[in-house]
Amino acid sequence: MRVCIVGAGAIGGFIGARLASAGRSEVSALARGATLAALRSHGWRLRQGDKVIQASAHASDHAAELGAQDLVVIAVKGQSLPQVAQSIAPLLGPDTAVMPAMNGVPWWFGAGVPELQGAPLESVDPGGTIGAAIAFERVVGCVVHVSASVAEPGLVQHRIGQGLIVGEPRAGSSDRVERIAGLLEHAGFDATRSPDIRRDIWYKLWGNMTMNPVSAITGATGDRILSDPLVRAFNSAAMREAAAIGARLGCPIEQSPEDRHATTAKLGAFKTSMLQDVDAGRPIELDAIVGVVHELGQRLGVPTPNIDALFGLARLFGRTRGLYPQ
Repeated sequence: MRVCIVGAGAIGGFIGARLASAGRSEVSALARGATLAALRSHGWRLRQGDKVIQASAHASDHAAELGAQDLVVIAVKGQSLPQVAQSIAPLLGPDTAVMPAMNGVPWWFGAGVPELQGAPLESVDPGGTIGAAIAFERVVGCVVHVSASVAEPGLVQHRIGQGLIVGEPRAGSSDRVERIAGLLEHAGFDATRSPDIRRDIWYKLWGNMTMNPVSAITGATGDRILSDPLVRAFNSAAMREAAAIGARLGCPIEQSPEDRHATTAKLGAFKTSMLQDVDAGRPIELDAIVGVVHELGQRLGVPTPNIDALFGLARLFGRTRGLYPQ
């Protein structure tokens, strides 16, 4: 199988290095800048504990040099996706599958949902340009349960987790999902075939929709957020609003916020991905995690006062720091 990783950062680099070292697929990378230079010089590199996995890499900043693929894994920040979507056409053959391994709600999430009447989600796909460039029929859904970071360009540091949930956007099973899951399993991932990937996406979002922006605004680690009773109660209220939206979309949440907090508390004093971005001066990925929930609440007529407040505060924080568009 020919696989191209678009965005060889923490998650893309982790997936690419594992697949390349497993040897069952021909793995290339669409990258740029220092990451591209590192891949060309050193190949794929993944540090796990005191061991470094390394494999040769075919990397380019021009999709046409890489050619049509069997699977394209997109692992970029949400704000980069509109431009990326316009650049990957040469990677897409007649049967190419596209699997976004990204945070939050993806651009295709509302496709086929009667309550949304076919209109694109403006917060994650302004003007519908991503959906126009990447046909819905190509998409394979993915939820990432991995913590990794970039130690230096082209070198990924794995922390915890190796779970990838994959599934058809329209639900059900398929041969292509089975092939992709098998490829991931061979590369050492805990690959789960989901009968309803939209529910898995919403469940993960429900769990990190509050922790990410609250940590970004306050600079607090997860343990401190959950130990503050007022902040914990605010998070719970926002989560109940998101659960009400999910129920309307066919993605019911069967846990209580307190159940989820208990699970999150086991992670201890962790830094969310959004807080890591703030600390590094990188743009925050706010729209796909909070902005889209705000939009869905408005479109469905579900009141979301706590989510609205959280989005407004995090947006203002990001704009003040130059980490979110004006």
